[in-house]
Amino acid sequence: MTSSDQPLSSEPLSGENPEDAATIDTFQTIARQLRSCNVKFLRVAWCDTANVIRAKAAYVPRLEGVFKDGVALCVGNQALPVMYDAVTAGSGLGPLGDLRLMPDWDTLRILPYASGHASVMSNMYTNEGQPSNLCPRNFLRRMIAEASASGVCLKAAFENEFYLLRQPSNGADLVPVDDTTFCMTYAMDINHDVITDICHSLTAQGIVLEQYHAESGNGQHEISIVYSDAMKAADQQIVFRETVKAVAHKHQMVACFLPKIFPNQAGSGTHIHLSLHTRDGTNLVPSETENGSLSPVASHFVAGVLEHLPGLMAITAPTPNSYRRLQPSTWSGAYKAWGYENKECALRRVPLNPRGPSPTHFELKTNDATANPYFALGAILAAGLDGVHRKLPLSPPLQIDPGQLSDDERFERNIQRLPTCLEESLGALSSDMVLLEALSPALSQAYLAVKHAEWKAMNKLTLDEEVKLLVNRY
Repeated sequence: MTSSDQPLSSEPLSGENPEDAATIDTFQTIARQLRSCNVKFLRVAWCDTANVIRAKAAYVPRLEGVFKDGVALCVGNQALPVMYDAVTAGSGLGPLGDLRLMPDWDTLRILPYASGHASVMSNMYTNEGQPSNLCPRNFLRRMIAEASASGVCLKAAFENEFYLLRQPSNGADLVPVDDTTFCMTYAMDINHDVITDICHSLTAQGIVLEQYHAESGNGQHEISIVYSDAMKAADQQIVFRETVKAVAHKHQMVACFLPKIFPNQAGSGTHIHLSLHTRDGTNLVPSETENGSLSPVASHFVAGVLEHLPGLMAITAPTPNSYRRLQPSTWSGAYKAWGYENKECALRRVPLNPRGPSPTHFELKTNDATANPYFALGAILAAGLDGVHRKLPLSPPLQIDPGQLSDDERFERNIQRLPTCLEESLGALSSDMVLLEALSPALSQAYLAVKHAEWKAMNKLTLDEEVKLLVNRY
């Protein structure tokens, strides 16, 4: 039996907890809620360095121990690549030492698709009770605090595209559930039952839906949700991925968020919609003097994201498969540019708010669902805040498809092709001291080691081989 499998403490609650939020009354309230919903297992969940969603399920009659001490996890688990469960060489992590997974009870949810199960996101602590630098949620929490100290609060929403697939009875490769295209109502009819079930399951977990439509690829769909504060947005991205995959499975389908599944079908992005606010909720994005323009702070923030985007993409487009999607003239944002409602730019100001003021937010397109959402939002904050602190000027908006410009024209406008493979973006991240320092030495070492291992293992794979390896991971 490993240390991670030792029975949880059965000593009475003392009211002490590393998060200083756990009380006996809270424990009793949670225990009653779980019992009333007939929950037998509580999944204490985390999203690892490779963006694989994992959990240890605690038996609810032993909940007191989890409430007091959390769940033990070997520290080496934060250096697992996506391909297999073995600690990555050079990560600085290994078989020695444990982390404590402490539930964040504000994220507790009963799973509507898994009878008898509930789930809660966890924060990682050392055995000494200190927040671990290896914890994705702790990283985002640090960046949120830094932004708040600068008078900026980030709100965000992840806009997910995904495919619904079926396994043919003859065991052949997965195929789309239909051959429909963008916004076809027939796609809604074909997939009515599964999409309705997905949406009901999301809303049952507190997710507020905004819009749904069929996307361009055969069997591809998009469900957008309402924005929220940064931590909640990242948590909701975990809930979204888990729910879509689980409900699709109950309908004898496979839901897949991989950026590229089929060579001749549209890729799947997870665009991030971002807005900046004051502590009292005032939107900082629109200019106070010119409707339709960005404010100075928003301009500096966008300029910072653009400056750091090559290295940032090692976090927001973190797999070799990601770069199969990021191609010119495919609305994926393959160039280092921004524009007004320009879907070919990596960053775009979204359509104007007809009621004003406008714009209210902007969109980062070079993100997909293989990105750990806590790392993605934390790194975006680090990049944007660097722009704010240095008052970086924002280049003029690009109002043309950069892929249609000649090399000389792009050079004149300082429009650069973004990294074309994970190796390039990892090289950019390795030399980006702003992002590395934000991550911390321990986390940056582990992250770079994991991602270099994934590049080495997968960069020679065919698309079919990639999909077979990753279809159940993302």
